[in-house]
Amino acid sequence: MIEQRRLGNTDVSVSRIGISSSFGAEEAVYEEALSRGCNYFNWGTFIKGRSAPFRRFVKRVTASGKREQLVIGLLSYSHTRFLGDVFLNSALKKLGIEYVDGLLLGYYPKRPPQRILDWAQKVKEQGLIRAIGITTHNRDLVATLTPENIIDYFHIRYNAVHRGAEVDIFPKIEERSVGLVSFTATAWGKLLSGKKMAEGVEPPTAGDCYRFVLARPEIDCCMMGVKNLTMLQENLDALGKGPMTEEELATMRVIGDRLYGRR
Repeated sequence: MIEQRRLGNTDVSVSRIGISSSFGAEEAVYEEALSRGCNYFNWGTFIKGRSAPFRRFVKRVTASGKREQLVIGLLSYSHTRFLGDVFLNSALKKLGIEYVDGLLLGYYPKRPPQRILDWAQKVKEQGLIRAIGITTHNRDLVATLTPENIIDYFHIRYNAVHRGAEVDIFPKIEERSVGLVSFTATAWGKLLSGKKMAEGVEPPTAGDCYRFVLARPEIDCCMMGVKNLTMLQENLDALGKGPMTEEELATMRVIGDRLYGRR
């Protein structure tokens, strides 16, 4: 369930599980993830005090001549062209690389200003980035922007609790026309809490949550947030169970509906 697939219409191939670097994991976590087939890593220079292990990991892989094994997504909150250039150049310097694979513009509840889209296209043409992405909670934005062929991929929320993408995104975009990366598979931990379950119902594991998301063929990559090696190994081992059965998917939906407040 971690096999790689092409991210939309780009020439970037990502594993179906991506790793977020915002949880302060040690370098060994990223090394283990890469060795087990995970190649998409998200990073943002705004994460103070927690990014050193990730920077060391990237530099070590790059120094060994294996930069092409990494797909690095850079999260940028710069909403001006000047700050965008400063942020991007700073990130390249800190990571010791010549380009990032995906520039992730965030967070945008509506269409980004044209000046930002033009700037992103410019740095793409310069070879500083390979793909342009946006992270958003506005599901309608995906269907609206996709036909413009400016955005290569979107980071969207999708889990057993929040399944609006099944109506507002998946049916409205052509297959492979744009890449889709999901985040918060555990609904910010709500799905893992026994206190939220109905009587006699066991809460799903984090691995169950990732298996639920990956059951959707529209999702190219599901982001995983881990703090240590044990968490990573447990989650990846859970994927060894393979795709969820229809019964398992139905159970996850029932749990999600209860947490959301649906009947």
